[in-house]
Amino acid sequence: MPPISLNQPKNFLQDPFSWFYSLWKFSRPHTIVGTSLSVLALSIVALAATKSSITVKTFGYLLGALMACLCGNIYIVGLNQLEDVDIDQINKPHLPVAAGEFSLKQGRIIVSFTGILGLGFAAIFGKWLLATVAISLTIGTAYSLPPIRLKRFPFLAALCIFTVRGVIVNLGLFLYFSEALTGTGFIPPSVWLLTLFILIFTVAIAIFKDVPDLEGDKQYNITTFTILLGKSTISKVTLGIITFCYLGMITAGLIKLPGINPWLTIGSHLSLLVLLGLRSQGVDLEDKIAIAQFYQFIWKLFFLEYLLFPLSCLFA
Repeated sequence: MPPISLNQPKNFLQDPFSWFYSLWKFSRPHTIVGTSLSVLALSIVALAATKSSITVKTFGYLLGALMACLCGNIYIVGLNQLEDVDIDQINKPHLPVAAGEFSLKQGRIIVSFTGILGLGFAAIFGKWLLATVAISLTIGTAYSLPPIRLKRFPFLAALCIFTVRGVIVNLGLFLYFSEALTGTGFIPPSVWLLTLFILIFTVAIAIFKDVPDLEGDKQYNITTFTILLGKSTISKVTLGIITFCYLGMITAGLIKLPGINPWLTIGSHLSLLVLLGLRSQGVDLEDKIAIAQFYQFIWKLFFLEYLLFPLSCLFA
C-alpha cells in the first residue's frame, strides 16, 4: 500500500504564498516552461515567415495564446495527478495531491477552472487557437481519465504526447499567428521542419519519461515501454532518436532549406549533439535520481530548440 500523507490541505486564505507554490508544483513547471517557449517561438517564427513587425495587436494575440495554452497545460497535467494519486505516492511523492498539500476536491476545482478558462480564452482569440486547445484537452483527457485511460497502453500513451506536443501545438499555433498577422494561414518549409523535429524529439521524451517511474507503474499494472523493454534498451533508443533529430537539422542546414540560417542551424545542433554524447556518459540507470536528472536534461534540450530555431528563422 502507498504511504498515506498526514499533511493538511493548504488554505489559500490562510497562507496564499504557500498555496501558490503548491499550485506551481501542481502545474509541473517543466511543462509550463515548454508550453510558454513553444508559444513564444511560434509567434517569432510566424513574424519571420510573414515578414511582419511587432505591434500592440500582435502582442495581444501572443498574450491570449499564452493564457489559453497555459490553462490547458495545467488542466492536462492536473487531471493526470488526480487519477494517479496512489502511483504518485510511490513515484512522485512531492506532487501536491500525492503529498496532501491539495485535497482531491481542490485539485478538481483547479482542473475544472483552468480547463474552462483555457477554452474561453481560445474561443475569444480565434478558430485556430480554439482548435489547438480543444484537441489538446480532448487528448489529455483520454490519456488520463477512465474508462479510456490511454496511458495504460505504451504506444497509445506515447502517441498522445507526441501528437499534442509535436503536431497540434506547432501547426495549430503557427496557423493562429499567421492568420492573425496576415489574415490567411499558410505553412512554410521551416515550420514543417520544426514540427517534424519536435514530433520525433517528443517520442524520445514520451518513452523515457517512464524510466524513473518503473516501481510504481509495475505495482499498479501500468504497462510502459520501460517495463516491456528494460531501462537499458529505452535509454539507447532515446539517445538514438535525439541524435537522429539533430542530424536531421544539420542536414536541413547543409541543403540550405528556405527560411532558416544554415550556419546557425548546423553549428548549434552539432554542438548540442556533442553535448548529448558527453552528458549521456555514465548515467547510472539503477539510480533513480540520476535518471530523473537526465530526463530533465532531455527537457532542457527540448527547451533549447524553441530558443534556437526562432533565432535561425530571424537570421535567415
